[in-house]
Amino acid sequence: KLSINAFDYNCHLDLIKLLRQEGELVKLRRARQKMSELFPLTEEIWLDWLKDEIKMASEVSEREKVYELFERAVKDYICPEIWLEYAQYSIGGIGQEGGIEKVRSIFERALTAVGLHVSKGTALWEAYREFENAILETAQPAPGSVPSPEQQQVLCSQLEKIHTLFRRQLGIPLLDMEASYAEYEEWSEEPIPETTIKNYKKALQQLEKCKPYEEALLGAETPKLAEYQAYIDFEMKAGDPARIQLIYERALAENCLVPDLWARYNQYLDRQLKVKELVLSAHDRAVRNCPWTVGLWIRYLLAMERHRMDHSIISEMFEKALNAGFIQATDYVEIWQAYLDYLRRRVDFTQDSSKELEELRSAFARAVEYLKQEVEERFSESGDPSCTIMQNWARVEARLCNNMQKARELWDNIMTKGNAKYANMWLEYYNLERAHGDTQHCRKALHRAVQCTSDYPEHVCEVLLTLERIEGTLEDWDAAVQKTENRLARVNEQRAKAAEKEAALAKQEEEKAEQRKQARAEKKASKKAKKARAGDKRKADDEDEGEWGQEEELPSKRHRGEGDGVLPEEDMEVETGLFGRSAPEKPDGPANPKEKPSTSRKDVPKVFHDSSKDKVTVFVSNLSYTMAEPEARLRELFGSCGEVAEIRPVFSNKGTFRGYCYVQFQEEESALRALALDRTAVEGRPMFVSPCVDKNKNPDFKVFRYSTTLEKHKLFISGLPFSCTKEELEEVCKAHGNVKDIRLVTNRAGKPKGLAYVEYENEAQASQAVLKMDGLTVKDHVIKVMISNPPLRKLPEAGRASTFPAPRQVYGARGKGRTQLSMMPRALQRQSHPVAKAENGMVQNSPATSSEPPAEPKKMSNADFAKMLLKK
Repeated sequence: KLSINAFDYNCHLDLIKLLRQEGELVKLRRARQKMSELFPLTEEIWLDWLKDEIKMASEVSEREKVYELFERAVKDYICPEIWLEYAQYSIGGIGQEGGIEKVRSIFERALTAVGLHVSKGTALWEAYREFENAILETAQPAPGSVPSPEQQQVLCSQLEKIHTLFRRQLGIPLLDMEASYAEYEEWSEEPIPETTIKNYKKALQQLEKCKPYEEALLGAETPKLAEYQAYIDFEMKAGDPARIQLIYERALAENCLVPDLWARYNQYLDRQLKVKELVLSAHDRAVRNCPWTVGLWIRYLLAMERHRMDHSIISEMFEKALNAGFIQATDYVEIWQAYLDYLRRRVDFTQDSSKELEELRSAFARAVEYLKQEVEERFSESGDPSCTIMQNWARVEARLCNNMQKARELWDNIMTKGNAKYANMWLEYYNLERAHGDTQHCRKALHRAVQCTSDYPEHVCEVLLTLERIEGTLEDWDAAVQKTENRLARVNEQRAKAAEKEAALAKQEEEKAEQRKQARAEKKASKKAKKARAGDKRKADDEDEGEWGQEEELPSKRHRGEGDGVLPEEDMEVETGLFGRSAPEKPDGPANPKEKPSTSRKDVPKVFHDSSKDKVTVFVSNLSYTMAEPEARLRELFGSCGEVAEIRPVFSNKGTFRGYCYVQFQEEESALRALALDRTAVEGRPMFVSPCVDKNKNPDFKVFRYSTTLEKHKLFISGLPFSCTKEELEEVCKAHGNVKDIRLVTNRAGKPKGLAYVEYENEAQASQAVLKMDGLTVKDHVIKVMISNPPLRKLPEAGRASTFPAPRQVYGARGKGRTQLSMMPRALQRQSHPVAKAENGMVQNSPATSSEPPAEPKKMSNADFAKMLLKK
């Protein structure tokens, strides 16, 4: 895998892990070396590597290699643990020549790097003091002997070193500094100086200011970016450069893949500290951590130029940038432009010719060719459609080299790349000719512009007439007027034809839509006629048999003779049972056949909602229809949110629960807390909890929780296996960045749809994840990964809006049923009058039934029923 893609970070980690398990030390060292050349290594990787090398280092030469490895480790990140390990390892070489001074040098460097670390700096100070105390013990004279003046001097010098360490530490705000102060009091035989006490109290006050930020970091979850940013802002206001640098380094150690954080840190170093080694080291680490971010490379090139690095080193760094694998074609245009700017600043244009000028021209030519070949082949675009690099090249030739001939050649090349139709391109060329060319070429350019421009020809014509009005002869003016008039006449003619063509296309679309509508109407009419003929045939067959069955009265249809007005939406909804529709309840057989069944709508009380209680009420839906005692179950669910005033479940006309209800609380805060239970699984289905809002009064109100716009830090993944869990997907995604949230898309029943949204900390991590994960195989499924950009949610067309609300259909396991009749064989069903259903869901009565209700069918005996079956 690494031979195909050497920048696969996780693959490097896997290889190192396997080699370490197998004990392949030579291959392991080579693998670590290769990874460290491409990426800065984390604290854990460095410590593992260092510990392995320390175990194998026995000779002096091998110890020197370990020292070199430590030097590389402390340059990647500022880590207290690595510095402490480095200092303690150096103590092992104390017996060599200059060993003690070397240890002290490493400790001093460590204190400079991380001695101000509020939470981890104390360990380093204590280790340094322990080392000096050990040196003091070795300098003590033998018991009973009198120390010589030289020994006394060494003792005093060593004691002063330890006193100095205590005083330096107590002047720095560190956690547990009270214990350090108490230790100093106990150790010192002399009273603590007033200056030390004053500095200690000042440090304590500063520690109290830092503690909230340290506690926030301690309690926050990785990556703690917001907490670190607040800490950085605090230190920036305090203005101590060493502390600002340290907090930036602490933040970067945990957020090394955040380009914006690197950019802010490097900007601070460039503008404030301006220390060459520190600045260039930070820039180098930035581009090694985030090589895909072109802005970091550009800042690095500028910093190298600012600190007067050798030209060969800058050119080498630019070549590395070209191989960094940017994710957009425009990134390559930006890095080329930055490098060309650098080369242009090296040229002395007072000379007619120079090596630097030739190098600049060669680089311009290479940039144009690189964008055309390499970039266009990879991205299917050059990233520079308006040829900005060639434009800059032409400006350099015209203004700095006085070579208008070369500039004209370049502009001619620009126009042949599809830019001749744009007025702004012609005017840019015209302005260059106006400043550094002559009137003849200006006139020629404008005449060509009038002929070729298609976006704003009027503007180009106006510039040409202005030129001739100021500088042209009468013949020039006449020629310009004639040319512009002819051109504008053709443009207006073309626009008129385009408008006619567009109108004709629109008319054709309308005619096609009308034809489709008419075809649907004819098809519907033929179906109705077929049903009517079938009904007549059944009537003729059954004339002598009498009427034997009674059709179930439907809650969603009502003949005009049965009531006034239109039923509310609740009464029009179809109830579904185990097999897709409810079986009819057989009436107990009233004495009068015309008597209404006991399952009348009047038997089920209507649920009304007081809109004045909206703020203390939530609407709960998508509950199971089979939920037993929904009121008690929901009171148990929502009891944790606050005192529940009332729960109003909605039932159908047959008394079955319809899957939704109103939950009213005593206080508004309780209703707000209840919204947090949205999507909670209840009896195997996600329960939907939304604010109670009257959509008739607030038609624009939406309860859709998720963004429907482009989100560059969020990914959309499709093709996932239905068995994939959130934890499994997170394990795959977190390898490419810090995952903030994962949402698996499910249907209303809570079943997965094979889709997911993954939110990362920033755009850079999301972009890397797209590159690495798109086409990945997860449980034998090839997934597709892209930046989240949901399609716009379609709004209903105004023309389709009906006067009455359309019924909300509920379908069963078998899908949408053709009828809503009782469970009776269709061949035996009868209709005294065909019933037509309009498109909006309302019942249309035929003229025959408009004045009086249909006759009740006569019931049949079992014998009559058997005869009919035999006859069929």
